Formats: sequence, C-alpha cells, structure tokens
Amino acid sequence: MSRFFTIVFFFTAVAAYGQDPEFSQYYAAPLYLNPAFAGTSVDHRFIANYRNQWPSVTKAFETYAFSYDYNLDQYNSGLGALIVVDKAGSAGLKSTQFNFQYAYKVKLTENWILSSGLNFGVGFRSIDYNRLLFYDQLDFNGNDPPPPTEAVQNTTYFDFGGGLLAYNRKFWIGVASTHLNKPNRSLVGDEAEIPIKTTIHAGVRIPLYHGLFKKDRIAAIAPSFIYKQQGNFDQLDIGTYFLYEPVVLGLWYRGIPLKQNVSDNMSQDAVVIILGFQMQKVELSYSYDLTVSNLGPISGGSHELALKFKLDMAAQVHTRKKEKFIPCPTFNRD
Repeated sequence: MSRFFTIVFFFTAVAAYGQDPEFSQYYAAPLYLNPAFAGTSVDHRFIANYRNQWPSVTKAFETYAFSYDYNLDQYNSGLGALIVVDKAGSAGLKSTQFNFQYAYKVKLTENWILSSGLNFGVGFRSIDYNRLLFYDQLDFNGNDPPPPTEAVQNTTYFDFGGGLLAYNRKFWIGVASTHLNKPNRSLVGDEAEIPIKTTIHAGVRIPLYHGLFKKDRIAAIAPSFIYKQQGNFDQLDIGTYFLYEPVVLGLWYRGIPLKQNVSDNMSQDAVVIILGFQMQKVELSYSYDLTVSNLGPISGGSHELALKFKLDMAAQVHTRKKEKFIPCPTFNRD
C-alpha cells in the first residue's frame, strides 16, 4: 500500500514546482554553489559529495555530486565539470545532470579578483516502473482511478545558469542564479518547471594569531552565510568553521528565525555539525544535520560526506606564480 501512496503523490506533484537538492557543506561543493568558483585553485581539483537526507524515511533523498575543475592561468580562466545525481522516494525517481562550467577572472586591484562564471547543463529524469503499483491492479470500489501510468516517460532538458564571485585571500562574496531558462522536466507531458534559484553567499577568514613570530600552524575561524531563494521557498544558513590544522570543525544553523513558516511557527530547519581533516592535498569532512523543525528526530536528520583531492600542477611550470586564487572557504596561511 505504501507504493500506492507513492504513485498518488507522484501524480499529484508532477505539476508542482520543485526545489533543488542541497548540501549542508556548501563550500565543499563549490561548483554546485556557484560556477564562478571554477578554477579558483591553482591545482587540478577533484571533489566527491554524498548526502543522505532523512534516512529514517524509507528512501527519502540521496544526492551525489562529482566535480573537477582547473585553472587556465594564461587565459585568466577556469574550466569545470559537474555531475549531480539525485534520488527520491521508493519509486526510484532519479534526476541526473551533467554540467560544463567556464569562469573568467579579472584582477580588480592588487588584492581583489572578480570571477564571472557560466553553467551549461543537460539533465535526465526517470522513474523505475517496476516499483510502481498500477491502477489496474487495484479495486477502487467504483471510485475513479488515478491517471494511467502508461503516459509516464523519461525526459531530457537543458539548463543554464551563471554567477559572480569577488574575493581576496581573506574575504569572499558571491551571487549565483540557476535554471534561468526554467527547464521543464515533467514525466507526463505537463508543465513541471524548475523555478529560478538565486543564491547569495559570503564569508571571511580571520586568523587567531597576529604576533611577530612566524608559526607553522595558525588557528583561524571562517564565519560565513548563504541565502537561497527558489520559487516560494527561501533558506538561510549561517555559521562558522574553525581550523587548527589538520582538524576542521564547523557549526551552522539553518532557518530564518524572524520569519514564520506555513504553520505559523518559527522558520527553522536544522543545526549542522561538521568535522573534517584538511591535509595539503586531501580534505575529508563529515556533517550531520540535527533536525529542529516540526519534523523532529523521526526524520533521522541528514548525513553528508565530502572528499576533496588536489593534483599539484607545479611540476608543469618552471616557476610557480604566487597563488592568487583561493580554495573555498580559504584557510590557507598568509
């Protein structure tokens, strides 16, 4: 019977506006956050992200992301590739999108750089028919059956977005907009547009030592925020990282306390705890979302893993230039 409710919900929601999957460790998925981040490291950068949201709800949401980007210093440009796979529900509703990104960088001052990025994507959406319970298998006792599932078919769509990022070694601020063409990804021939998502984000790196003596390791904090608005929904994440190499700790709050939700309660979603290890070329982090909304602990929260690997390009040049692009967020020493 649970599969019946899944298919009823599916046909009820096909004309509704959807929301993008999200990552709590948003700076561990920089190309997903803003295409202007493409090429903001002097190394080849490989990143893998995994998120399991509400594991206590049977096969609720699982999201995977894989990205690669590198810096074309001689052209003041960055190139990136991003694959995002999102799975939802027991009926195997799956969305896969392949993205190509290009960013061009302009040196505004001696310390400030402006990066503008574009994202071109092609997406595929499908559902597993073998997990569906069809209406002709049920006895409705004279009630009208749901729409025929024979009309369900896989769909392909194109996607377009862009973003801007201004940064130096200690501060960064950016804005990005995705789904500017409002692609239709309906599986039944109706309208199921992806609404435009607008993201504003910023952060600052603050060293905790300002003495006269040079140290191999300096503790730092990096408070930041991200605000997202898509369709009728908006969300604010605010918090901070703490780094004392190689350990990274993070604490975030997701919600808009001054705003009420549809139930006239305070808009709040989760408290996010992050633990990671940052070596010279490898970074690994784990986060847990502690649900504080009305859904409560029955959801099981959310688990997230991020793995970043950098391949040094220094061997390919005779003299390596002083690094002018920042990792995200920037914890590198001055």
